[in-house]
Amino acid sequence: MKPPGLLDALTLALRRLPGVGPKSAQRYAFHLLQNDREGARHLSEALAAALTGLRHCQRCNTFSDQDVCETCSSTRRDPALLCVVETPADQLMVEQTLAFEGLYFVLMGRLSPLDGVGPGDIGLERLLERAGDGVVTEVILATNFTQEGEATAHYLGELLRARGLAVSRLARGVPMGGELEYVDASTIAQAMRDRRAVRG
Repeated sequence: MKPPGLLDALTLALRRLPGVGPKSAQRYAFHLLQNDREGARHLSEALAAALTGLRHCQRCNTFSDQDVCETCSSTRRDPALLCVVETPADQLMVEQTLAFEGLYFVLMGRLSPLDGVGPGDIGLERLLERAGDGVVTEVILATNFTQEGEATAHYLGELLRARGLAVSRLARGVPMGGELEYVDASTIAQAMRDRRAVRG
């Protein structure tokens, strides 16, 4: 028996979530429709509100419901330190360590030529403008320790050093191949404290 069109569409939509296969998506769809219609309504409304209300912070490029996010607006942060991460989830993980008191720039991706992701796709121009504001003195490259993350860090390091900025990289407390979103906070805190200069 073929499922109804609307149910099929819901299942296909749920499959877009990372790590959700066909069976899991179908199970989630049936659960929401059969056991938690109120939860499904809340999910739908929250998703619709986020899609219409969230934008990119004008300074750091993360998601925000204001033109400038709360972190960038804070007077307690050190504006001379700029930490570059790949995603808002990575930014959140660094924040949870309580080891960093500077500001951020979120690339919203990483260089991956095989996937067609080049410098223009990761906010490079905005990053260079942000880092070159005359206030930033050190840029900490906190991209993931994957092949793409390492390539991104190397590429950005070259460009930023050429502009006279001190550039450092998270120390190897974060395991090779690891992604910040899945690393425990104490490991990231140690890596932040032990960051090292990037050399050409």
